[in-house]
Amino acid sequence: MRRVTLFVNGTSTNGKVVAVYGSMEDLLSVASSKLGIRASSVYNGNGGLIDDITLIRDDDVLYISEGDSFEDPQDDFRDPDKCQTHTDWLTLNVGGRCFTTTRSTLVSKEPESMLAHMFREKDVWGNKQDSQGAYLIDRSPDYFEPILNYLRHGQLIINEGINPLGVLEEARFFGIEQLAEQLETLIKSSQPPDDHSPLTRKEFIRFLLATTTKAELRCQGLNFTGADLSRTNLTHANLSGANLERADLSMACLDGANLQGVKMLCTNAEGATLRSCNFEDPAGIKANLEGANLKGVDMEGSQMTGINLRVATLKNAKLKNCNLRGATLAGTDLENCDLSGCDLQEANLRGSNVKGAIFEEMLTPLHMSQSVR
Repeated sequence: MRRVTLFVNGTSTNGKVVAVYGSMEDLLSVASSKLGIRASSVYNGNGGLIDDITLIRDDDVLYISEGDSFEDPQDDFRDPDKCQTHTDWLTLNVGGRCFTTTRSTLVSKEPESMLAHMFREKDVWGNKQDSQGAYLIDRSPDYFEPILNYLRHGQLIINEGINPLGVLEEARFFGIEQLAEQLETLIKSSQPPDDHSPLTRKEFIRFLLATTTKAELRCQGLNFTGADLSRTNLTHANLSGANLERADLSMACLDGANLQGVKMLCTNAEGATLRSCNFEDPAGIKANLEGANLKGVDMEGSQMTGINLRVATLKNAKLKNCNLRGATLAGTDLENCDLSGCDLQEANLRGSNVKGAIFEEMLTPLHMSQSVR
């Protein structure tokens, strides 16, 4: 077995020691994973292109490019700006909490991510800074911390009490695809045991037929995690306390449904109707729709005091005359959303997108302190 040291073309820092085996394609695959680039060419220290793995010797130093021509790594030291791109320290102010890291941490592991594009070159994006010079990012610091640690050492570590779904949404927001795939696998593997396993659409329909009464469908407290309920008629159903995380409710009808304390994290309810629904739980358990896809939904006249709609998508939704008092709408996409007649007193709209939203006839004026964008 031969061991070699790999560097990104034109640099002499952040090298990776790897074992050489198999073919050139195998080496390029390993280089892509270790260096976070799309490796396609291998050069020796003199700039010679290597196209035969048998030419590689033990302890060789190799330079990996994405198809561009060889660049002398000594230029990395002669050009201060280029060298600093990989070594200078940055402070990020994420949702009020500061994180200190290096520029290379943000750009090397996931070179196509939003963070890499923001910080690869200085001031290209015009990133805003606070009075201490920290770069401002309006996202959740609790969910950002596992992402930064992943970029540092490549391991997914989530502290107790942190919802992996929140970290997944942030990974998707920042375009960190490899991490998002790991999180999806983690969430899937942590599903409830067989005695509480998610229902298939067929099983759910069979359950409804067995429990339907003339008064209503009674489904409170049940687990429908990941269930396919698209286009299902659940008018006036009692779904209080039900778990509908990642369920497909697209184009479903839930008019008049009892949704007190329901869990709908990352649920897909695009195009569904939820008119005059009740999300308010007298016991104080708040309905959680964080990260849900609610594009084009009709929720007119629903009672949603204290509901959690953080980073949910409500583009082109109809929320006319809804009670959203004390609701969490931070980071929510409310583009072209009809909020006329809504009660938004004490609602948190920080970082929400209200482009084209309709606020006429609101019961409570929208205050600038609510920090919308």
